[in-house]
Amino acid sequence: MQAQESILKKFGTFGGVFTPTLLTILGVIMYLRMGWVVGNAGLLGAWLIIIISFLITLCTALSMSAITTNIRIGAGGAYAIISQALGLEVGGSLGIPRYISQGLAVTMYIFGFREGWLGIFPGHDPFLVDIITFAILITIAYISADLAIKTQFFIMVVIILSLISIVLAAYHGSMYLPTEDALRWGTFKGSPENNFSGSSFWIVFAVFFPAATGIMAGANMSGELKNPKKSIPQGTLWAIGVSFVIYMLLAYWLARSASEEELISNYNIIIDKSYFGPLVIAGILGATFSSALASIVGSSRILFAMGEHKVLPYSKFLSGQSANGQPRNAMLVTGIMIFATMLLRELNAVAPLVTLFFLITYAMINIVVIIEQRLGLISYRPIFKVNKWIPWIGLFSSVLAMFIINPTISLVSIVIVFVVYWFLSRQNLETPFEDVRSGLFVSFAEWAAKHTWGMKSMQQRAWKPNLMVPVRDINGAKGNFQFLRNIAAPKGSINLLGIASTENNAFVNELTSLSESFRLKGVFSSWTVIHTDDFAKGVNYGNQALRGAFFRPNIVFLNLQQHDDYETEIRPVIKECIRLEIGVLLFSAHPTALLGQRNLINVWVSDRRGNWELGWDIGSLDLSTLIAYKLKKNWDARIRIITVISNAEEEENANNFLKSLISLARLPETFIEVYVGNFREIVQAVPRADLNIFGMDENFKVEFVKEMIDKTNSSCLFVKDSGHESILA
Repeated sequence: MQAQESILKKFGTFGGVFTPTLLTILGVIMYLRMGWVVGNAGLLGAWLIIIISFLITLCTALSMSAITTNIRIGAGGAYAIISQALGLEVGGSLGIPRYISQGLAVTMYIFGFREGWLGIFPGHDPFLVDIITFAILITIAYISADLAIKTQFFIMVVIILSLISIVLAAYHGSMYLPTEDALRWGTFKGSPENNFSGSSFWIVFAVFFPAATGIMAGANMSGELKNPKKSIPQGTLWAIGVSFVIYMLLAYWLARSASEEELISNYNIIIDKSYFGPLVIAGILGATFSSALASIVGSSRILFAMGEHKVLPYSKFLSGQSANGQPRNAMLVTGIMIFATMLLRELNAVAPLVTLFFLITYAMINIVVIIEQRLGLISYRPIFKVNKWIPWIGLFSSVLAMFIINPTISLVSIVIVFVVYWFLSRQNLETPFEDVRSGLFVSFAEWAAKHTWGMKSMQQRAWKPNLMVPVRDINGAKGNFQFLRNIAAPKGSINLLGIASTENNAFVNELTSLSESFRLKGVFSSWTVIHTDDFAKGVNYGNQALRGAFFRPNIVFLNLQQHDDYETEIRPVIKECIRLEIGVLLFSAHPTALLGQRNLINVWVSDRRGNWELGWDIGSLDLSTLIAYKLKKNWDARIRIITVISNAEEEENANNFLKSLISLARLPETFIEVYVGNFREIVQAVPRADLNIFGMDENFKVEFVKEMIDKTNSSCLFVKDSGHESILA
């Protein structure tokens, strides 16, 4: 594996990053549209467009430099950066459309190469030119990235010679216009395609901006760089700096070398005004060819990285490599996709997607840096530091550029990203590295804790069941698994508190497995173990320790079993929970009926004896009703609220109380029954339910538990409110 790694990581800053990035930026727009940009916007307008475009890419390059010097970046460039920060789902949601758009970009570069070739040899068959060009490109890329880089060195020499041809033209007097007569600010007359009916600054910007993209060309080679932390920042920033100077000087030369009419009507003005035109034509061919080559190599690396992370189907095939470490299978798939898009012959409709997916990627890279900076995590220690405003400028300018270029396609692009994210989020992807999402969620939790700490403690509208479940008998806890889940789901939580006299690895493993099972069933769960021989003290110590925590349990669930000593193990826990204002659920299962068919829940309301007014304080009834409602939702059951009164004269008041309770508590499918007589006789005579819920107090007797199970012939739940719940909230 180490030998394979050493073969793979062999490119330095110049060959692996600077060259492909510079050649992608110095592309066909520089040769065939720069004159039109100057003709419409004038020299000052063109300079302003160049500055804005490069400012957007510079901010993103700086953000990318910061993040790449803070992580061990793998293969895939921007995909790897975003995945390692925000997870495979987010990385894949950008990586998949970006991969497809880069394939489309290759096709457009091939078409651009064809137009340049036909300018020299107009008699050649266009489709044949496309096929031959594609065959040469895919052969070079398939053999090895090393051959592609060496080919780009040759193309760079051709482009340098074409620029020398322009410099010689300037030296020999092509800049015939006096400085004061040069077009300073254009009149935006438009183009031959719209019969010079007018244009605008932002339309011209939209035409030029794709020239400034391409800063990811070097980053896409991240998996094959000797030192990506050094090469990506240096190579990318140098490429941006060099290309910026070239564009600024080229704009000045064009403004001084041709009239406004020549600039806007002749797309080949650079060829005509250069010292030796064929060199510029060679430069055009070289620029389109090198851009296509860089995109093929880069896109196959993105596909390979997604295959390694199992983001796509047939991932094992996509992540296959040759003996020299080349992603041959990903290259074959990429070649097939490019060939299929070439058959379309017309890509104008989808061409904006290419630029817009680049911009979405730029925006996400800036978001990653913003998140890392704002979280303040100690793990964020980039070697290349950037000012906190840099990623914000990069983010807003990227989004602004998107909607300037094409608002409709921008929205379509964003929708595509969200659809892919939705799909990937349902695939349960296993992230092979730790990302910052945990830190992000913890920071949100800390922010919420700090902003709610000073509020009143009774947050009744935000109440949800956060259960503390003491466990010393793992089989008993497993037996109540579904019941506990039905109480907590979907937004509650379950904290398993293991009570063990000694360190027991088997017990810990089973507790861990049980907690994981709750999480798999959609209920957040955590666990801890307290070593003690005294069950009651262990539970009470746990509750006392968590009293000052923000995310503390609000209910203790006690499973009363035959071997439990109520007086020494259960009663002290109930007493301490009352002191700490923690709710208590004491569950005792019927030995044979268990929870029956889970169709009907009886909630027993004690006789209020003349106090039938319904205010905010309804006694020890809130938690009972809330738990019944949770079970009703999760069981798809019905609730029956029952009260037994001793005085027949209060029957109407009792009925009105229960009706008001159901109405104000917003309890659907809930029945009420009022009985007059002796509670112990009536409890045995009422229609049978699957679960009976009773209230309890500090002086609660265990004999009552046994009596109710026997008389109701069902499992029973005995509830003590904490005082912080409200069914009426």
